[in-house]
Amino acid sequence: MKIKNALLSTAAATASLFAIGATAQAATVTVKSGDTVSAIAAEHNTTIDAITKANQLKNANLIFVGQQLEVNGNGAAATTTTQATQTSQPAATTQSTQSSQTQTQSYSAPVAKTTTQSTNTASTSNYSGGSAKAWIAGKESGGSYSARNGQYIGKYQLSASYLNGDYSAANQERVADSYVASRYGSWDNAKSHWLSNGWY
Repeated sequence: MKIKNALLSTAAATASLFAIGATAQAATVTVKSGDTVSAIAAEHNTTIDAITKANQLKNANLIFVGQQLEVNGNGAAATTTTQATQTSQPAATTQSTQSSQTQTQSYSAPVAKTTTQSTNTASTSNYSGGSAKAWIAGKESGGSYSARNGQYIGKYQLSASYLNGDYSAANQERVADSYVASRYGSWDNAKSHWLSNGWY
């Protein structure tokens, strides 16, 4: 009986030792702020070297908060869940500043069409007369350089004394311009006078 009891108690003790060993082997610690490998080793009655080997640590001085370390291991390769709270710094997003491409739309501003209309404004204001001069010539002679009416001769029906015997077209033009310039200042003014009085 005593031998049987002794065998039973020995078997029970061995079983409990195996259970403790298994528990001891599987013990893991989650690293908290301020923890060090040496402190964890001292707390769990093991060595720094054992923890380093069991967790395959490259540097025993470098552990992270939240990391799980196996302690009381037999030095066999242990599965190390290195949950290092890696402060993942957001990558500096190089926002390619889309240069507001100044689309040089060659847009031609409407060019004022310089229609070279011989608006003889200058001429009209001066003595070449433009439409006012032509209008007076039409009224006076029908535009004929050879028209005569008593002492009045040519396209502009000028007094023969003004023409000095030269009845050429060029001289008639010159003398008519000179006469209008000195008397009215412009062919337009001469036309206005004609409209009011029937002559210039």
